[in-house]
Order: sequence, then C-alpha cells, then structure tokens
Amino acid sequence: MSLAKRLHAVVHPAHDTGFDRRRSVSYDRMSRWALRGLYRRVAAEVGAVAPMSATILDVGTGPGRLLHELADRRPDVTLDGVDPSPHMIQVAEQSATSRSLGHRVRFQIADVADLPHPDGSVDVVVSTLSLHHWPDLPAAATQLARVLRPGGQLMIYDFRFAPLDAALVALRSQDAFAAAGVTRKPIRAGWYPVTPFARVSASRTPG
Repeated sequence: MSLAKRLHAVVHPAHDTGFDRRRSVSYDRMSRWALRGLYRRVAAEVGAVAPMSATILDVGTGPGRLLHELADRRPDVTLDGVDPSPHMIQVAEQSATSRSLGHRVRFQIADVADLPHPDGSVDVVVSTLSLHHWPDLPAAATQLARVLRPGGQLMIYDFRFAPLDAALVALRSQDAFAAAGVTRKPIRAGWYPVTPFARVSASRTPG
C-alpha cells in the first residue's frame, strides 16, 4: 500500500460512515500531528498569493486547522470555512474559540456543490483532502468558478490517488478558467519521504 493510501487510512478509517461527533473529534485530534506539515505548506502557498485584505474560503474545512495557520500568517485577511458536516463545524468553531480566533474565522455548514457565497466574492478558494469526497465534480467546478472574483485563485490539495484528472476536466470545462492555466503538481509536505499529495491550481480569468 502506498504512503498516500496509508495516510488516508489513518484519517479516514475503512469503517467510515460519515463525520459524526465522535469521528469529527477524532479527525481533529489526528490531524494535529498527521497533517500539520501539509497545513503549514498550504498556508504558506495560499498566504503568498492572497492579496491584501483578501477573502479566503476553505472548502471542506473539517476542524478548521488550515484556517488557524492562515490566521497566524495573515492577520489582514477574512477567513471563511465550509463543511457539509455539522459536527465538523461545531468542532471547528470550538477550536477557533479556544485559540481566540472566533472573531477572525467564520464557519458555515455547506457543500461544495452549493456554496452560500455571492458571485465573485472570494479572492482565494482553497481545499485540503476534501476533493475525494465530492460526488459531483462538474457541479463543484461550477460553484468554485462562480464564487471567485476575476483574477482569483483556486488551490485544491488532495491525495495523489484522488480523482484529480476528473477534476482537471471539470475545471477546464468552465469558461471562467483558462483551460491551459488549470494545472496539477505533486506536493511534498512535512516529514513524508515521498510526495503523497498533489495540488490542482486554476486562476479565474480577469474581466
């Protein structure tokens, strides 16, 4: 079994039937050590491309740990997180409050195929280890293109065995994204000796 699939088995056991309260708390506890390196890498890359006073949306935020990293790096930005699990959102809100970030981060229960954000309202959309849960990639691509401002950035990180090629096809079908600018790249993060992750990136065309 590859390292990527072993890591996936750690954070998503085979008996996974959804993120109830117990699973959400367990995932949060596990992600603090298993995914900290990834969150730091992603936060550095997102923080580097986000303009001043940007709005950053984390899709499939889970317990919100990525947004903690971003809050530490970029005190000027607005941070939103969405997740379809109400239990994950509850854990994320409690965790943010415990770190005195409740005033900086907003969490909502929402699915990637039906985002509660106005058209063109987000500067950077980011997602970590969520895409492999998305059942309708074309619908997700439509929503991601809709909420991004012209010139906005999309950065999706997931395991290398996730349906990344299907995601590329879905994103390239959107007129808002220049097909040639939708790319996939392997990503090394943390202590992992190989590259179990990959990043899919896209820019919304200006105007």
